[in-house]
Amino acid sequence: MNQPDNRPAILSDRVTVNGTATPLSLLADGTLRWSEGGRRSLIIEKEVLGFAADGPNIKLATLVQTGDGSSCTGVSRATLVRNDVVFRPSSEETQSLWLQKLREFIDSLGRPKRLFVFVNPFGGKKSGVNIFHDQVKPLLQDAQLQFTLQETKHQLHAKEIVASLDVSKYDGIVCVSGDGILVEVVNGLLQREDWDTAIKIPLGVIPAGTGNGMAKSLLDSVGDPCAVANAVLAIIRGHKRTVDVATITQGETRFFSILMLAWGLVADIDIESEKYRWMGSARIGFYALGRIFHLRQYTGRVYFVPAPGFEAYGEPTSYPGNSTRKGSIGDSIDVEPVKLQSLCYQGPEVKLEDLSWRVINGPFISVWLHNVPWGAEKTMAAPDAKFSDGYLDLIIMKDCTKLPLLSLMSKLDNGDHVKSPYVTYLKVKAFVLEPGPRLEEPEKEGIIDADGEVLARGKGSYQCEKKALMAYDKLQITVDQGLATFFTPI
Repeated sequence: MNQPDNRPAILSDRVTVNGTATPLSLLADGTLRWSEGGRRSLIIEKEVLGFAADGPNIKLATLVQTGDGSSCTGVSRATLVRNDVVFRPSSEETQSLWLQKLREFIDSLGRPKRLFVFVNPFGGKKSGVNIFHDQVKPLLQDAQLQFTLQETKHQLHAKEIVASLDVSKYDGIVCVSGDGILVEVVNGLLQREDWDTAIKIPLGVIPAGTGNGMAKSLLDSVGDPCAVANAVLAIIRGHKRTVDVATITQGETRFFSILMLAWGLVADIDIESEKYRWMGSARIGFYALGRIFHLRQYTGRVYFVPAPGFEAYGEPTSYPGNSTRKGSIGDSIDVEPVKLQSLCYQGPEVKLEDLSWRVINGPFISVWLHNVPWGAEKTMAAPDAKFSDGYLDLIIMKDCTKLPLLSLMSKLDNGDHVKSPYVTYLKVKAFVLEPGPRLEEPEKEGIIDADGEVLARGKGSYQCEKKALMAYDKLQITVDQGLATFFTPI
């Protein structure tokens, strides 16, 4: 039996819904409640995209949960379905009043009104354009949200545009892509002279690539599936959260990272599997099998400043210093260099020499440094990672034979791999990687991968003839807590 609703109403009227007269109330908390077909309600903040007058009627564009859907991890979750609710107020006067009160309430929510939208037509299965036009654009239009659309034409195109974009004209920048375009945007914002203002613009990401690690991390943090509709709704609602940004430095060159850095097995799988990009995200699992059964180990060492509670890992050492080597930079670089110019972002201000450093020596199977929990839709690399705690999660794999490693890798979809005795998992405040050659083939070196981009290619590595941003040598990572802002589901 329905209990009476005693919440105060902003507006009440006897309206017609689907040909049936029913009382309709707009409550002070933004709930629309009526009784047609049984007691029903809509929460404006969560479910109403927008509204419009339609002759004597008012049409509400809604996105509501219905049925059971499958999340990126296969867990059954409700899916979002687009729907219209149409009602006819009792008079022209009350229609005007309804339109006024609905507008006042939605305006009070602080939703974005104008977005700059990047669409990557080349990422993943090259479906970004279709995803935008078929799934994203209709929802933005329902929300009466203005947008400027830009398809990226080549690598670094988004970074070039953002470098001179008048961000004051927009309430957010949205990337309909995988993580690559998002990383370009962050790097572009931080290379501006007004970086401290520019980096405050909220960023949104809609999964349309191979990995989709940031979209997955943001949506999964509230139990939402990694789906386009959920990502768009998060942007429309306008909630925000801060996210740490890591600065990777080598000599006078740097790269700004929001996802992860990898060296060893994970980097080899991520980059070398690009030859199978036509397979979409399945390429990762397919290529991983080959790499595990032809396992490589790399010599080298990692230095780190442990977060509180992780001081027992490694051995004490002094600050190892930063490399002064320069990468092989030319016309065919994978990512554009950033020189340490005084007017752009310099990285966090911290005296590294004064910190308590520790070291772990190789050989290593894999070294993985993560800023967010998910590296891809089915890879929960760092289950304890937080968006804005000022630390990076370090995942190290050392002595592990092939069969236990295969079992370990199969647990990446739920984060249980970090429970393995073959995995060292801790949080760090600062980090230095000193990469070495392969243990069994010392004439060959590896790949250093940051956010899906190749930072360095050692001799004898995959496509080592290509020029890269940094040398295969010591590099340093520091983290700036909550520097960037992202649209988030709540």
